[in-house]
This record gives sequence, C-alpha cells and structure tokens, in this order.
Amino acid sequence: MFQFFINTEVTGNSVILTGSSVNHIKNVLRMRQGDEIKVCDITGDTYITSITRIERDEVEASVILKEDRRTELFSDVVLFQGIAKGERMESIVEKTTELGVKKIVPVQMKYCVARFDEKKALHKVERYQKIALSAAKQCKRSFVPEIGNVVDFKGALEQASELSRILVPYEHAEGMEASRAAFASLQKNATIGVFIGPEGGFDESEISALIENRATVFSLGTRILRTDTAAITALSLIMYHLELL
Repeated sequence: MFQFFINTEVTGNSVILTGSSVNHIKNVLRMRQGDEIKVCDITGDTYITSITRIERDEVEASVILKEDRRTELFSDVVLFQGIAKGERMESIVEKTTELGVKKIVPVQMKYCVARFDEKKALHKVERYQKIALSAAKQCKRSFVPEIGNVVDFKGALEQASELSRILVPYEHAEGMEASRAAFASLQKNATIGVFIGPEGGFDESEISALIENRATVFSLGTRILRTDTAAITALSLIMYHLELL
C-alpha cells in the first residue's frame, strides 16, 4: 500500500493531501476513488484511508483505521554529519533514514573536502530532504527525518548541548569495551546525538571540544572506515540496541 505524509495532525474522520502528493496520486499512480492509501501525520501516527475525492490541488481520504504498528525508534537520534562530497552525503541521508534517524544536521568541519556557500547549502538541504522523504516512504516509516540547515562545528555543539547523550565514533579511540558500555547504556526516550567526521576525519580540537561537552568517544573497530560507512555502522548499532529495549 502506498504511503504519504501530511504536515498536520489527523483529528477527524478525513484527511486532506496537498502538494506533490496530489500529482503522485493522480498522474503517477493514477489512483481513483475507493483506492486505499496509508497517511502519516505530523505526530508520527499512521492511518489506513480510502480516497473519497480527487481534485486539481488536493486529495481527500476517509480514515478507515489507525495502525498500532510502531516503526520509529524508542529514542530520538540526531546525526551531526561532517559534510561528505558528492553521492556519499546523499547515501548517508538515505541509509540513516532507513535506520531510524530523527534529524540530520550537515556540519562544516575543519577537514571537510566539500565546502558549501549559502546558496549551495540551501540547495543541498532541499535535495537531502527529498531523499529523506523518498527513503521514509520506501521503508514505511511514520516520520520523515528533518534535514537541518548546514552549520559550523560550533553551531553543531550548541545544538548537541540540548541532547541527553552524545556519541562519537573516532578512529583513534582504542579498545571495544567503551563501545560496549556506550551502547549498553542507551535508554528509552533519550535524545541521542551522533557526530561523524568527514572524509578527512576529526581535527583533535574538535574531539577535545566534544569531550568537554560530555561526549562519549568510542571505537568502531580496528579498521578505518569511510565517513559514510561509519555513519551507517554507528546508526545500525544504535538501532539494534534501541530495538531491544
């Protein structure tokens, strides 16, 4: 069953879909009255609905039932990703969306190869948001991750200071016991920030600043992982432990 997202909360017996969803329903899927679709509202609730009206600018559907199936993690995970070049960044957005991330913040770190001016940053964020939407539909999530504005490292630290946990996989961290402890201590309803360095890795001053801001630095193993591999690995481990709670 095809799935769509709305930016409002379902409060009655019908829902209204607008924007690109209308074109997708009308012209791509060629759906008709009576066809059933899933609709996810802004709170993350998912509803089975039946299309009752298709107009030029909107589609109306009646609510059949509210799904009880949970697709979101028990904690909110925010990925602070050092900007990667080209398709690597797009892959990170897609795969971490599938793994349950709640928000992705592109971070301009010292050793980032890719550099965005203000205009390019806006364009990239819009592109990443579309990728997140597509990935969320594909994996049947009930929530589309937010792509935050591009920020510098200081701005990322300020945002992370509001979270309950900060995790940082770092290539120079030694031993796996800290990794085991970091994941074992994850709890339901926490807010978890994950910092991933860019292709050039973290600068030592960035790691020091993270530690000063109560971050837990740990290892992902004895091999040096590419930035996209590190993001996917870290989020996979977090997803695994949160799903066990």
